[in-house]
Amino acid sequence: MSGRRLDRVRTAIDQVNAADPAGRAVLYGQRMSEMLDAFLPEASEPLRIAARAQHIERWISPRESYPEGRIGYLKWRKDLQHHHATRTGGLMGEAGFGEKEIARVGSLIRKERIKMDAEAQALEDVICLVFLQYEAPEFIAKHDDNKVRDILAKTAKKMSERGLAEAAKLKLEPRLARLLTEALTPP
Repeated sequence: MSGRRLDRVRTAIDQVNAADPAGRAVLYGQRMSEMLDAFLPEASEPLRIAARAQHIERWISPRESYPEGRIGYLKWRKDLQHHHATRTGGLMGEAGFGEKEIARVGSLIRKERIKMDAEAQALEDVICLVFLQYEAPEFIAKHDDNKVRDILAKTAKKMSERGLAEAAKLKLEPRLARLLTEALTPP
């Protein structure tokens, strides 16, 4: 029964994300699931759902609709986390999950207690690993080395020791690998 509910909610998340005008949301969710499976094969159902739904319907709230700067960026992210959690909770309810399970997934998606909750930290590690593996190459092509090092250092600060060890195993293009090494090397 439990596995079927998980399959139903993942399918529902993918169906919702299939409406992404850029066509990236389904692939991102699949990459999150694959990275979680490799990083933590024994992950709980709530963590598996949170990983798949991390960016559910992200396109409905473009970054440009918020003010420029750090405060606008943080407000945008917080609002998105709330939306992701609420939308995922609705799909979970339709798939037969209870309030406690829905609340747990919501907490993970909202990144509550990251450094204190092992599952929240695992989710953050997976997010960072997916960024490094799939999104960073496009990102770094648009920025100079100093900006990239700064972003990579901030990314690394979010990660656990285990997450950083996994990041070191990723096959990254040469510039990204060099800048990541530099970002992780203390001054």
